[in-house]
Amino acid sequence: MFKSSGGGSGPRGGDLNGFLDAGSEIIGELRFEDTFRIEGHLDGKINAKGELVVGENGTVDADVSARRVYVAGTLTGSVTAHEALELAATARVRAKIQTPSLSIEPGAFFEGSSEMPDHPEAKKPQDDNVTALSAAKKQERAG
Repeated sequence: MFKSSGGGSGPRGGDLNGFLDAGSEIIGELRFEDTFRIEGHLDGKINAKGELVVGENGTVDADVSARRVYVAGTLTGSVTAHEALELAATARVRAKIQTPSLSIEPGAFFEGSSEMPDHPEAKKPQDDNVTALSAAKKQERAG
């Protein structure tokens, strides 16, 4: 999971705000400050300032916004991870993802799209050679 620089009682060094155990279900919106772990099922929306952990038994069908997201279970929907998103080998994810840092372990399943809008490479101007090549290809197709 996430590498932590601090101490604390949560799985990554932050305080654990809550835990949804296997066999439990939430339908609606979940908000929390530090760290929340899901081993049950959540259907709805997650808006967090901290870290979301979807355990191996966890199933999330939601639009997720959190600082960091770690998935070892199943996640369907959209994810905005403001710092990082990690998919464990056991992860099964069908989602539209936005994050500056994406890590996918071998064996994980990911289907969807990913954007890295806050990554330094996304802010670089397009290379002149790439632009010229693209223009030449468009001209070939037109003529």
